[in-house]
Amino acid sequence: MKLSEIKEVLKTVEAVNFELPNGNFVPEYFHVTEVGLITKNFIDCGGIVRKETVVNFQLWNANDYEHRLKPQKLIHIIELSEKVLGIEDYEIEVEYQDTTIGKYDLGFNGKNFILLNKQTACLAQEQCGIPTDKPKIKLSQLNADSSNSCAPGSGCC
Repeated sequence: MKLSEIKEVLKTVEAVNFELPNGNFVPEYFHVTEVGLITKNFIDCGGIVRKETVVNFQLWNANDYEHRLKPQKLIHIIELSEKVLGIEDYEIEVEYQDTTIGKYDLGFNGKNFILLNKQTACLAQEQCGIPTDKPKIKLSQLNADSSNSCAPGSGCC
């Protein structure tokens, strides 16, 4: 989900709820302790220099039972970060500590924001010799060279 998308969703919801991949919810008294811009400069295993930029939201369970972040307040926090940090319309990454600090992609199911597990991937599969698709072979082609195969009833198998 991009920053522009969350701002549009926040205009339509009554509460800000984040659902974890296991179906549990971030406690409703969480705080958004950071909105930041993270740029990752790196080189992949194929030698290609890459750059990725995301907007990072850090959620924190403060055990502040009287606190409940309202959608309009989160819009205000986002707009302030856009102005002060010069944040553009990037994808959002959410950071939340459960058993360890996890980083999640963000989705929306019509009612709640969904924290989606992030996945690793090889960005240079063609350089690493990893096939993108399995080669498809017809079974009829497997017996095309009869000198290397057994005939039924020949006793070779």
